[in-house]
Amino acid sequence: MTFYKDQDGYKIRTKNGVSKERIMNDPAYARTRENLSEFANAASSGKMLRRSIVSLMNDAKDNRITSRLTQAMSKVKNEDLTSARGERNVATGILTPQGKTWLKGFNFNKRAILDSVLQTSYTLNPATGEVTIADLVPIQQLEIPEGATHVEFSSGFLNLDFNTGDKDLQVSNLVNVPIDATISTVTLTPVAVPGGIGQNFYFLKVAFYQEVNAVQYPLKNGAFNALQILEVL
Repeated sequence: MTFYKDQDGYKIRTKNGVSKERIMNDPAYARTRENLSEFANAASSGKMLRRSIVSLMNDAKDNRITSRLTQAMSKVKNEDLTSARGERNVATGILTPQGKTWLKGFNFNKRAILDSVLQTSYTLNPATGEVTIADLVPIQQLEIPEGATHVEFSSGFLNLDFNTGDKDLQVSNLVNVPIDATISTVTLTPVAVPGGIGQNFYFLKVAFYQEVNAVQYPLKNGAFNALQILEVL
């Protein structure tokens, strides 16, 4: 047994008594090999999505984002009803309505869920990726972290092909406003419609800052920033 400590505390791990060579070659482990293959596809698909939006996600993620997204991708993979066992994949599963549903509403930072952080409605134009937050009153309609003086909104419009890895991310303008009672309408428009034949992903990000001597600094390195997949088409 191996004793170790991770972020959840102290744990014990037992040594696997089956060699890798046997798992990969013994007919008795055929189901295990199929599960490993499908898990690898889910993991690589999650990595593909994360790398596609690194500019958005860099300061809006938690320390379990890799495992959480892999879990979501595994559910998408399970919606592949045409491939043989061991060959089910995200690229096929995402084509189904339920496959898209598993990723719609996914939050990249579990400490900052968008629907809790932004407590008002917004609209999405799927043709352009434009997100509009009408009549925003920051002091009333945001869950404001201690020390935050400003909030910044941005959006992203991504086309990602899970078969080829081809990606095109178009980001919007940044709208930065003080956290006060001023009413304003936030309009976030990606600079272009992304090209590609993959799936369209739409993102909304809310980031908090603290102003000191006319300079804004990220609040606690983005610990309270929210990033969510609004829609998958």
